[in-house]
Amino acid sequence: MQKLVVYSSKTGNTKMIAEAVAEALAPCDLYPVENAPDPSGYDFIAVGYWVDKGMPDTACQQYMATLKEKKVALFGTLGVDPSHDHARDCARKGEDLMREGGNTVYGTVLSQGKIDPKIIEVMKKTAQDVHPMTPERIARIEAAKSHPDAEDCRRSKEAFAEFLKAATA
Repeated sequence: MQKLVVYSSKTGNTKMIAEAVAEALAPCDLYPVENAPDPSGYDFIAVGYWVDKGMPDTACQQYMATLKEKKVALFGTLGVDPSHDHARDCARKGEDLMREGGNTVYGTVLSQGKIDPKIIEVMKKTAQDVHPMTPERIARIEAAKSHPDAEDCRRSKEAFAEFLKAATA
């Protein structure tokens, strides 16, 4: 089975998880989205993205649109804990995008990741009405600074081993 891992990463968070996923799927090919090969020769594709406004980032969405009738699983990074309702909604949106192409989706693993300081500054200036900088939000931003970590990588590896097992059953 030919396996491919494609990821989009802004701060290095998603790249770190992509490398862990690639270990779980080895042997496989690993590419950043801007250098991703034609997916036609691959049987199982892992796609990784960073969450931007509740969706996979634009570059990753463009790549996802090229996948048709493939076996896929997703991974992503975002600033909130993966058990948060927002994270579950983000995972569902990514899976919905994949299903639009007739792909079989085996699951999604999201990991918390540090937030780009530029995004935090924009949030402070423009998002007060929608996402005010409450003490809770500031605490989440601080907690995100230590992620992804070894536990996030371990969880991703385990999940992708299971996704691959299901895809080959």
